Amino acid sequence: MRSIVPVAFLVLFGAAALRAAAPPAPLDWAAVEAETLRHFQAIVRLDTSDPPGNERPVVEYLKRVLEAEGIEVKLFAKEAHRPNLVARLRGDGSKRPLLVMAHTDTVNVDPKKWKHGPFSAHREDGYIYGRGTVDDKDNVAAGLMTMLLLKRTRLPLARDVIFLAESGEEGAVHVGIEFMVREHFKEIEAEFCLAEGGSVARSGGKPQYGSVQTTEKIPNRLRLVARGVAGHGSVPLRSNAVVRLARAVANIADWQTPMRLNETTRAFFERLATISPPEEAARYRAVLKGDESGSAQEHFAEHQPRYYSTLRTSISPNIFTAGYRVNVIPSEAEATLDVRALPDEDMERFIAQLRQVINDPKVDIERAPGHSRPGAPPSSLNTEAFEVIESAVKRHYGVITLPTMSTGATDMAYLRAAGVQCFGIGPGIDLEDGPKGFGAHSDQERILEAELYTFVRFKLDIVQRLAGRTSP
Repeated sequence: MRSIVPVAFLVLFGAAALRAAAPPAPLDWAAVEAETLRHFQAIVRLDTSDPPGNERPVVEYLKRVLEAEGIEVKLFAKEAHRPNLVARLRGDGSKRPLLVMAHTDTVNVDPKKWKHGPFSAHREDGYIYGRGTVDDKDNVAAGLMTMLLLKRTRLPLARDVIFLAESGEEGAVHVGIEFMVREHFKEIEAEFCLAEGGSVARSGGKPQYGSVQTTEKIPNRLRLVARGVAGHGSVPLRSNAVVRLARAVANIADWQTPMRLNETTRAFFERLATISPPEEAARYRAVLKGDESGSAQEHFAEHQPRYYSTLRTSISPNIFTAGYRVNVIPSEAEATLDVRALPDEDMERFIAQLRQVINDPKVDIERAPGHSRPGAPPSSLNTEAFEVIESAVKRHYGVITLPTMSTGATDMAYLRAAGVQCFGIGPGIDLEDGPKGFGAHSDQERILEAELYTFVRFKLDIVQRLAGRTSP
């Protein structure tokens, strides 16, 4: 009998080992899509508008779903009603972690302007409508599904995979990414990060290219203050502060700030030229050669202002304040400038140049309050992460990848400044949707339901290839 026990034990142990080592069954994608829809609609229906900001309902929902699968979850909150969720699947530590990030807040809404309720997650004609459907609860849902499916398939991991569902991206970073980087960075420290900021551009219902955000411009707010002599409106004065301010703003509008390319924008125009009609391609190549005539840049300024902004630090005068009575010449007039700086811009030097452009000692330039982002070098294209993303774009969508510099701001800036290589990705978006009023922050925000499901596959594929342990 003594010899039977070890044999039986070995038989049982071997069977268990074989079961543990056996590859998991293929995913039932119909079931995955149904679950994705259920979670997506649930979180879109939770009002997390910012302002006022109350991300707790979504965070509690995510926590409940993740913990039900046995996934490790922690909450971190600077303000109790605005927590950040960090979930982690542990790898063997042979590679540094991978961070998957999405924000749970949305911009606020005017319900009267919505055909479908802004928090209805209404389905119609292949679309899902609601605030946050493309900014950024699509990434929240895809991040959640990625964690669930990694856990269920028992993929051996070389990296920890961390899911950060952050609060406050839409204007309150002090409770979100700024708080996490300053006070809890060890919880989210990673080699690579996947977040919002990219998409797969569709036109006529077909993918054209995949955009991957690898850097972004840095927002700065400047205030111009023009000063003059107050007086009676019936006696015009050459020192009129409003006139001084108008002249200063006109000088700024006429100033073409210097064009400067970086690794991202150079690759963007190089690759864009390869898929564009000859006339457009010629303009992109002219920019790459310096555009000495300035004709390409002038065309961008008139017809493709986003490309014009991509080439330089941009200035947009957006707020004017002056006077309080029609018959009183004010002694001061103010204008607030939205300056979006290139990642490597020296702002003190730039402000000195701006003073020369204005050329009026009676007009002061001040830094205006408001949230900004730290500057940081672009994430490198020569990384494992970018190569994996690029191949996944080709595999899932069959198109070229364009690295992009966002003219707007994302929370990846804080992570890049902390040394994390960040890449913004997103689902397929129809280029026609924005002008029709169906884009992010619009009154009819929507996502193609089929593209949400494709995005889940795409994101899972990237994470599996970046974080999975390769067989020896």
